[in-house]
Amino acid sequence: QVQLVESGGGLVQVGGSLRLSCAASGRTDSKYAMAWFLQAPVKERELVATITWSGGSTYYVDSMTGRVTVSRDNAKNTVYLQINSLKPEDTAVYYCAAGSTVLVVTTQPDYWGQGTQVTVSS
Repeated sequence: QVQLVESGGGLVQVGGSLRLSCAASGRTDSKYAMAWFLQAPVKERELVATITWSGGSTYYVDSMTGRVTVSRDNAKNTVYLQINSLKPEDTAVYYCAAGSTVLVVTTQPDYWGQGTQVTVSS
């Protein structure tokens, strides 16, 4: 079992930045691909970014490309999501997820975190 705990969310003004963290514990010896998702109010959860275990390959959804950066520090069992130039429409709960491959983590993740709220005020 792997436990994922997100942090770093909060209230931020338009144009601001946040760095979200996702700390993994438990069976962290497995080489998981990781992903960040967001779920805005009354909308379905959607993918934001993925990163392979090595960190050598990343993917970003078109709508956020250029404003987000996903990274990881395997020594700390932590994955990060840097979000810049925040917009009101970025307001959502952000979740991290883990999966054995990028395909798994984007379709049926093995593990989910509980989410962290990001609210962008204008």
